[in-house]
Amino acid sequence: MADAAEPPPLEAAIARFVEHLRVERRLAPRTLALYEPALRELQAHAAGDHVALREAQAHHLRRWTAKLRERGLGSRTIAITLAAWRGLYAYWGRERLVTHNPVDGIRPPKPPQTLPKALPVEQAVALAEAESASESPVLRARDHCIAELLYGCGLRIGELVALDVAPGPHALGWIDAADGTAHVLGKGSKRRSVPVGGPALQALAAWLAQRGEFARADEPALFVSQRGARLSAPQLRTRLKMLALQAGLPTDVHPHMLRHSYASHLLQSSGDLRAVQELLGHANISTTQIYTKLDFQHLAKVYDAAHPRAKKK
Repeated sequence: MADAAEPPPLEAAIARFVEHLRVERRLAPRTLALYEPALRELQAHAAGDHVALREAQAHHLRRWTAKLRERGLGSRTIAITLAAWRGLYAYWGRERLVTHNPVDGIRPPKPPQTLPKALPVEQAVALAEAESASESPVLRARDHCIAELLYGCGLRIGELVALDVAPGPHALGWIDAADGTAHVLGKGSKRRSVPVGGPALQALAAWLAQRGEFARADEPALFVSQRGARLSAPQLRTRLKMLALQAGLPTDVHPHMLRHSYASHLLQSSGDLRAVQELLGHANISTTQIYTKLDFQHLAKVYDAAHPRAKKK
């Protein structure tokens, strides 16, 4: 079997740029390993079009970028390639080898929008109702309350761990059990209030009855670890993942997945995008609109399963 062809050597001026990145800029070896093939590709494009690299214009770079897209390269790969090309011309500009940077203004394609992952209704409810297998009744009460609030209120993990037992001058968030409302400080330091449903309030009451077993007398945090201090976000993620496994869910579950599930299920039932926006605390409704795509996916599955004309022969 023949050996793979050796990559073409870099032109001396490009090699000096790579050396500059390695020695003076101290770029990580992994970054250099991505930049060098990109620079060889630039060199090959210029040679194929019989264009001297230092004389390349913006229309040349746009055409070469289009060729990357035609090859089906991902947006991240194209972004790295353009970063290498742009860096080369910026370096040559500082060395007075070129008068302008022809890569300026050329942007990689936007990555495809990935839909947030949401649990089916039955799985989300199973998780919210699950009891931890922990031998400690205190841990069981705490973990159950966490799951109920994440799914029942759509809280972000930072909002949940910041909750205090009661309002106060330094409290970022708290739950008013009397009127069934959670008051939280969200992104952009924006306060919002969300309703807390009956099951979550019951779980909260059960946890508060046990909380004193863990919490120090002067600890304001609603959720505390076994050491008595405020529960951290990593600790909460670990406990939720364990609870999901014990509930028999077939996927890894993280706190934000329950927020996505909350939003998706609300939208499926109500169709009220503005209300869901307010409940989630989104500043822009375009952020909330992504859940309409999730809702459409749900409707498409219903159609495929139920409509006679959807059946494939």
